This record gives sequence, C-alpha cells and structure tokens, in this order.
Amino acid sequence: MTISSSLNSGIAGLNVNATRLATISDNIANSGTYGYKRAAADFHSMVIGEGTGSYSAGGVRVSSSRMIDQRGTLITTNNPTDIAIGGRGMLPITSAAALNQPGDSLPIMLTTTGSFRPDSEGILRTGTGHVLMGWPASPDGTMPGFPRDTFDGLEPVQIGSNQFAGDPTTSMQLSVNLPATYTQAGANGDALTMSAEYFDNLGTSQYLEINYTPTVPASGTSHEWMMEIRDSASNGSVIGEYTITFDDARGNGGNLLSVTQVSGGAYDPLTGAIGLTVDGGPIDLQIGTLGDPGGLTQLSDSFARAPVVKDGSPVGNLTTVEVDANGFLHAIYDSGFTRTIYQIPVVDVPNMNGLISLDNQAFQVSANSGPIFLWDAGDGPTGEMVGFAREESATDVAAELTQLIQTQRAYSSNAKIIQTVDEMLQETTNIKR
Repeated sequence: MTISSSLNSGIAGLNVNATRLATISDNIANSGTYGYKRAAADFHSMVIGEGTGSYSAGGVRVSSSRMIDQRGTLITTNNPTDIAIGGRGMLPITSAAALNQPGDSLPIMLTTTGSFRPDSEGILRTGTGHVLMGWPASPDGTMPGFPRDTFDGLEPVQIGSNQFAGDPTTSMQLSVNLPATYTQAGANGDALTMSAEYFDNLGTSQYLEINYTPTVPASGTSHEWMMEIRDSASNGSVIGEYTITFDDARGNGGNLLSVTQVSGGAYDPLTGAIGLTVDGGPIDLQIGTLGDPGGLTQLSDSFARAPVVKDGSPVGNLTTVEVDANGFLHAIYDSGFTRTIYQIPVVDVPNMNGLISLDNQAFQVSANSGPIFLWDAGDGPTGEMVGFAREESATDVAAELTQLIQTQRAYSSNAKIIQTVDEMLQETTNIKR
C-alpha cells in the first residue's frame, strides 16, 4: 500500500537522521580531543520497485564511517616526546596492559599523535595506556636492518632516566704552526711540546703528548722536523714517529711537503690523517694534506696552536630525549653527547579510512585498510615526524553546527510525514462511519 510505504519511509528518515545526529554529537563532543577523527553519516536511497501508475516509497538507509585520512592542525607543546606526523602516516603503539601478558607478541595499534612520557620503568606511554613502539638502535647508535612489511622487530621504547654514556674519541684535528727559524743552522734544536686531550672507551680523559724536534743543519735551513707522539693511557709509550718536511717554494711556502713514517700508523696523503692506535682503539689524527695551508705549517718564528678539534665526550648523564624529522629518537647527555637509541617508523596503509576505530584515538589494521608498510618518516608518501607537537581534533565545529541545523529540519520533516500519514489513515477509517 502506497500510504504504508510512506509511513515506513518517514520512519526510516527519522532513524537515519538520528544516526547523523549521533555522529554530529560525537564530533562536537570531541572537538577538543587531540588526534580525533570525525565521524560521518552518509545517506543512500532505497528503491523497492516502480509499477505502472503506482509508486512505493523505498526510504533511505545510512552508513557511518570515520574520516581517518583527514588531519587536524598541529600545535606546539613543551614536551619533547609529544609526537605528531606532519602529513600522511601513523605511529605504531601497543597497550600498556599487553606488556604484562605472557609471550613476546604484542598487539600493534596505530595513532596519529600522542603525548608520550616515561613511566616508572622508563617506557614511553600516554595517560590512556598507549605505549610507543620503535626499532632499537645498536649500542654504537647505528640502525640495523628491519623488515618493512611486518611489525616484527618493534619493541616498547624505553628510556633509562639514570643512564650514563661516554663517547670515545675517534678523530682529532691539529692546527699548529712550527717556527721556521728553528730549522736554521745555528738554532738551539730544542723540542717543542704540546698535548691534545682525548676520551677513551670508558669516557676517561687521556691525552697525546706530541713533541716536535727540529733538524738543525750545519748550514742553511732544513725545514725538517721529527714528530713524536706519546699516549698517556699507555704510560707515555711512543705510538708514532714521523719525519715531516715543509715546502719553501714561493706561493706554497710553509705547507707540508712530505710525511715519512718512522713508526706507528701510516700517513694517508689523500685524507691528511695519521692512523694512530691508542690504548683502547684507533684514532685518526688529522695533520693536513700535502700543500694544504691548514693543519701543520711552518712559518716565521712563532710556535702557535689552535684548539684541537676532536669528537667524543666524557661520561654524561642523560638529560632528555628528542625525535627528529626522520623518526630517530636521540638521547642527549649533559656532556653534549648525543646518541640515537630508537627509530620510530611511520606506518601507512592503502586505505586509511578502512582502519578499525578503537578507543582513545587508536586504530587497527583490517582487510579493508590493506597491508601495512613501515616507512622512514618523510620518505615515500609519509610526512615528517614532529616532536614538541600534537595534532588537534579534525572536527570543524562551525560545519558540524550547520549540519545539526539541517539534521533537525530533516528530522522534523520526516516526523511531519508520519503525522500526515496518520491523519490520512484516520480519514480512511472515517469512511465507514
């Protein structure tokens, strides 16, 4: 019956608008929720069938979805481990409750932003129990290879608040001028001495004692020196001896002409480095390439030394951790030493809106979302990782209020249809009177 189909269509209209009202209510309620993705209700017409001279109302049905690919605005915070993605992609997380369960397999969820802070065990987690997952770095700060199409290899990011670390010196650069007058006939031949600090494998301060002894000729100028290097960590033992000759040609005077190895590590003329072996490991001592005005020079009558440039640092206490744009989590120590401890990948799927929505702005991979791939942040289609930042809600309150007005009007109109059908049915029953 046509009138009955009109009644059913009006009821369907009430139901679908009630669903839309529910999504609008959720969106407005979560307008201040970080990382919230707005819900949307889409209406679809239903056609029962059309006969000649008659029409039956099929009504309407509704489908709801979560607009996960829509992004909110990023805002800055004062917490270095507040993390957001500046574009496409999501962070891998797990639940804090899962850490206490037996077995090594942890359920992986996804989120676009989170305020992660260390708990009593140093594990980075949010107030709602989401634990940040990442790939651990090797002890030397390098990243081993991990599979990109699976979550295998990910583990909870854990920071040792009382962690100490030292960085051994592996490279030193000398900038020294030796006096040319010391290699002239009649000079006293006294050696010149300097020391250069370095840090050993335990973060202890050691030093190299470097003696420069001029070769004094019977006549003229030799422009030649004997460089002797001693290591304090080896009780002052000699670890290298080299005969160094300087050029006296116009335009190139005072620069290195030759370096001859007597003992110790070899001199590389391409890099200008001497490969020393101190007690604990190798150190490249940069003295400059041949003809280079940097490094060792021999000019005038003065012995001048610039500060030694070196890497490494003494033992330091961990002060903070920060994430860079590529997702590398760096531990920063009060000694100035910085070391990579984790890499946080950015997870992407072909259909973001196909993910399953969970509580607390978390999502789960589904058949509709497609397979995962773990990218370095900023590579491929993914955005860069942003520390000191959180993503605001994707809700546009003005747009939601506008839809609220439209939904209210539509609901009232469908209620009017039901009222009209009721009056028409009443007239039908009155025919018998």
